[in-house]
Order: sequence, then C-alpha cells, then structure tokens
Amino acid sequence: MKEFNQFINGKFVKSTSTETIEVVNPCTEEVLALIPKGSATDAENALQAAQASQHAWKSLTAIERAGFLNKMAHIIRENRIFLAETLASEQAKVLGLAQVEIDVTADYFDYNAGWARRIEGEIIQSDRKKEHIFLHKAPIGVAVGILPWNFPFFVMARKVAPSLVTGNTCVIKPSCEAPNTVMEFAKLIAEIGLPAGVLNFVCGSGSIVGNTLTKSPITGIVSLTGSVYAGQKIMEAAAENITKVSLELGGKAPAIVCADANMDLAVEAVVSSRVIFSGQVCNCAERAYVEDSIYDEFMDKVAKKMSELKVEDAFSTNSPDMSSLVSKDQVDKVSEIVEYAKKEGAQVVVGGTRSNQFDKGYFYQPTLLTNVTQDMQIIKEEVFGPVLPVMKFSSLDEAIALANDCEYGLTSSIFSENFNKVMHACEELEFGETYVNREHFEAIQGFHAGWKKSGLGGADGKHGMEEYLQTKVIYAQYR
Repeated sequence: MKEFNQFINGKFVKSTSTETIEVVNPCTEEVLALIPKGSATDAENALQAAQASQHAWKSLTAIERAGFLNKMAHIIRENRIFLAETLASEQAKVLGLAQVEIDVTADYFDYNAGWARRIEGEIIQSDRKKEHIFLHKAPIGVAVGILPWNFPFFVMARKVAPSLVTGNTCVIKPSCEAPNTVMEFAKLIAEIGLPAGVLNFVCGSGSIVGNTLTKSPITGIVSLTGSVYAGQKIMEAAAENITKVSLELGGKAPAIVCADANMDLAVEAVVSSRVIFSGQVCNCAERAYVEDSIYDEFMDKVAKKMSELKVEDAFSTNSPDMSSLVSKDQVDKVSEIVEYAKKEGAQVVVGGTRSNQFDKGYFYQPTLLTNVTQDMQIIKEEVFGPVLPVMKFSSLDEAIALANDCEYGLTSSIFSENFNKVMHACEELEFGETYVNREHFEAIQGFHAGWKKSGLGGADGKHGMEEYLQTKVIYAQYR
C-alpha cells in the first residue's frame, strides 16, 4: 500500500497532521493508499511557498514558462500506461476511458503552452493628444485549484496549465477520493527542473485545507470543480478578501429528441452521454425529452441498448461500457433517489437496482425510467449515476421550457435534422453549452462554462486562460 506526503516548495514533506485518509479501489474495496488529512498549517506553508516563488516565475518570458508545460506533457506521455492504471484503480473508470483522460491531459498542457505567444494586450485611442493608453494583461498571483474525483487528472491540468503559462504560481488540493494519479504526477514533475514553490499539492479535507486555501489573503484566484454546496462554501470563504472565484458546479443536462432526428444517432449519443464513467460526469445527459410521436420507438431502442451494456471491473479486457461507482456513499445516493422516484410514480424500464453480479464494489445497473413528471426529484436534482428519466413533449417550445425549468445551466443537447429548429433551440436554451446531433463532451479549445447554479467563469480555450489574468491600464502622456 502506498503512502503519499504533501508536495510543498519542491519537496515531499510530512503533514503537520498525523491523521490519514484511505483511498479505496471502488471495484474491489481494497485500500490502495493513504494520503494526509492535511492541516491548516500545511495549506499555509504551500501558499507561502507559491507566493515566494511567484515574482521570479512571472519574470520568466511566457515562452520559458510554456517550456515547462511541454515537459509536463512529455513526462505524462512517457508514463501514460502507469498513470492510466493508477487512475482506473482509484476511481473505477474503465481502463480505456482512463487512458483517454491521461492522453488528453498531456494534450492540454501542450495546448496551453501554445498560448504563450498569444497573450495579448491592447492599445486604446486616447482623447488627448500625445497620449497612448496601453492595456496590459498580468498574472493574478497565487492560484488555488480544488479538484473533483470524477476527472481528477484532466481537471488538474485545467487549473495548472493556464495558471502557470500566464505567470501565476499554483497550489492544488486533490480530491480525497481520487488523489493517487495527481500525487504520482507530483513525483514526476520533480524530474523536469520546475522551480521550487511554483506548483504545490496539498491533500486534505475541504473543511480544513480547502477552507484555509480559499480564505487566505495570499490567494488571488480559487478555481473549484465540484458541487453547488462546495461552490457556495468557496464563495463564502473567498468573500472576506474579495478573492476571485471560478466555479464549475453541478449539471442536469437535458437532451431534446425531435421527431425528425436521426433516431439511431440520437439513441447512441444519449445513452453514451448518460453512462460515460457510470454517469458520474457533470455534463452527462441527465434527462431526455422526446417528441410524443417517436417516444415509444425511442424508448424501445434505448431500453435495448441499455440492457446490453457491459458492466464489469474497470480493468476488464472485455471493453466494458461502465464499471463501479466511485464510493459506497455515491451508490447509496443513486439508489435512494431511484427508490424515491419509484415512490413518486416513475416506472423502471431497465435496471433500477444495485448490481448483484459482483461480491464487492459499488456497482449500479444502467437504469431507464418512464412515467416521470417535471416536478419529480429525479428530473430536478443532479444524479451522479447511470440513470436516465425520459419524458414526452408535443412541441419544441414545450421541450425548451421543460429543459430550462432547472436551477442548473451547464450543458444541453438537441437532436433534429431541421436547421430552423436547431437554431431556435440554441438561441433559447439557457445553458453554457449546447450540443447538436452529438454526445455531450467538450473540446479543449472551446469554453466550458455554466449558467445559473452551474457556476461562474469557465475553463478551456482562450477564455479559460484569461481567467488567470487581470488587466493593468497605463496612460502614457508624452511631449
């Protein structure tokens, strides 16, 4: 069994706390590692190390900073199989998807390195003669990144890569449930010559380590990927120092399937978007609205596809579609919300219970529900599991109204071969992303940002990088 220490100021150091947290393989319930249940002192030490190194780091040219990101990408690719196996073991992500996460993470570092020569300011026309107004972009200072357990490695890069290339230093708090891959990466970066203190990793609870990192006056920006509740706590803690926050929170993504859709494409996209990583993805298709004239056909096809899904150990060589949920707490939550939906009148078409084919692990069957209504909990609240409730609609405007009747606004989708319908839906849907005739999954050059309670700010692409920059305007009068 592995044991990890905190990574602060370029070294692995023991936590000032003697408490530890077990990291468990969700498929086997085997304890894989122990991480520190870090202290406020650990968090403060990491922040001070980041602060002390920031001036020298921002003084490097952007292309010099980008060189370190390229080295990170290279070392990830050199260790891609080991990292994918580590990721699959700690969170039950099927090995193929785990490998995709590792490979895309390497690409993400390279992509952000490519922005080094594209960080631009502006020259603004002055009302005065012989004056120039220069708008510069400057780093914020120390960036704090708080990671989720569902895509811990990729989201680590989402926070580290843009913050470092823009001249910030960084403190990362990994998820307590899936920290191993991130902490193995901390070991690897010791080989690339990164200056001490530029990137730090501190394990521990959100209530102690996360809160300390967020409320510190040293912190310039906090980027969190997590629940609405966690986002609210981050905003409360950041308010004391008016610290900038960037939040990607929950989602309850609707998929609208019109009668003129390519049926097979819609079925494939909706199902794959619902069960990817066992339904534990913020931008998953969480609820489907299907036009009444094709409802029965759609349900028959989805039921067949979901009943044929392979649910196995994450390391299975049979190319499983999904595996265990991440924890006992998670499978309990999914089970409870499905049982409540049944009591409210929902009918189970496929699944509807925990899987009994395994002696251990936190497996839940792919589940398809009908006879659901808009006021049910299963339609309103985020379900981090492979559960798809489906409702009918009779007009596109009705479907859009149902889709928008939600406190979340992260992703959405529409399936139709009618250009006018698609454009009308894209205009009216109140979500940060809308996918047309495809599965829910964003691109690293896009901008992943939620509306409503799904968050503030965003990540990826040019706009994600600019989250880590602030402006300085210089009024230069000359004679």
